[in-house]
Amino acid sequence: MRAFTAFNWLATLALFLAPTLVLIVRGGSGYCYFVLLALSLGAIIVQRHEPDLLAPLVRYRWFTIAMLAFPCAIIVQQVYGGYYLPRQFEPMSRFLFVLPIFVILCRLPSVQLRALGWGCAAGSILAGGWAATSVFQTGLTDTLRFSNTYTNPIPFGDTALLLAFLSIFTLGWDGRRNIAAIIIKTLGLLAGGYASYLSGTRGGWLAVPIFVVLLGLQYGWFTHWKRIVLAASTIVVVCVALMSTSLVEHRMTDATSDIVQLKQGKDDTSVGLRLQLWKASWLIYTEHPVFGVGKGHLERSLDELASRGVATKEIVNERAHSDFFSTIAEMGTIGLACLLLVYIGWSVELWRMHRSRDAATAAASHAGLALALSTVVYGLTIDVLVPLMNTTLLALLSAGLLAMIEARRREMALGAPALSADRSGDRTAAH
Repeated sequence: MRAFTAFNWLATLALFLAPTLVLIVRGGSGYCYFVLLALSLGAIIVQRHEPDLLAPLVRYRWFTIAMLAFPCAIIVQQVYGGYYLPRQFEPMSRFLFVLPIFVILCRLPSVQLRALGWGCAAGSILAGGWAATSVFQTGLTDTLRFSNTYTNPIPFGDTALLLAFLSIFTLGWDGRRNIAAIIIKTLGLLAGGYASYLSGTRGGWLAVPIFVVLLGLQYGWFTHWKRIVLAASTIVVVCVALMSTSLVEHRMTDATSDIVQLKQGKDDTSVGLRLQLWKASWLIYTEHPVFGVGKGHLERSLDELASRGVATKEIVNERAHSDFFSTIAEMGTIGLACLLLVYIGWSVELWRMHRSRDAATAAASHAGLALALSTVVYGLTIDVLVPLMNTTLLALLSAGLLAMIEARRREMALGAPALSADRSGDRTAAH
């Protein structure tokens, strides 16, 4: 029993550190991922005779299918195409190997799974603190976009924004009367939002309305007209304040200028080149509709289009700057089906529980929906499912949030009281 308790706390520590370190330590979330994987495989071997050990994989079958889809499709594609590029399998392997982690996380007490929310808050605060320190030392300019040393500003800003809002979503399982949690996680929202603001990630900001709507559903902001007016007024004030800052104004002006030049026939701007890249990716898809050109072969295919005069050399790139266009070009219709399975597989399991009367279940559900929908939005303008940092964090977050739902289901089945999640925002124990 003592050994298993030590195992629980070690797994909990890794679960906390994964989002904490993702933006400040290169490979930080990856180290935590493999610690969890090693612990999980060992625990599965020890507990292999328990009849319900793998039950969560069946109970949440859409999640299981979603995690298996891309890895299996890549293997089949490479066998069919007669080539071997193991590097292309690596990011999606994080989805495959998160399944044993998920199995063991489902067996942890829900109180220990709350570490995931604290990790999101800690990661946001550290990213925001780092950003603030950098601004203090170097000053703030309209053209300098903040990031870390191992990724570019777009995934950095998107991840910081996601962690910031997950801090508030997971506040729902801490309780409205937990003053320490309210202070720390609100600080996480502000710090992560500040880091995202400094990154200048215009595409990522499109997810903010989705986050706000989901938060409103979780905390009952839309149950009375006074709350709707208060929430809407707060949002308007914040948006106006942000739009008046020089950095946001500069980024919006750049986008407007690109669109104006595009209408004038100048397509060598940032927006114009991206649209050309998407158009070329669509053309590749029409020429290779089933399996695509093969994952890892997009740059070669774009270069071939350029040599034929169909595309310009400026757009020859390893990725299409969009999960959708990269997927259809490299993996065809098979890849598109896998992408939809990832989006839907996460959402289906979480949507079922978003109206739960249990606060922890409702919080995990809304946080998971925010994770899934933001992945869709972020993936419109950048390849989210390519960097190892992203796929590792997404896999662990999705598994951890779904494990919270399973842990609460198990605990309430054993007689634990539900933590009331009424839409007024109050959280009280209810039998």
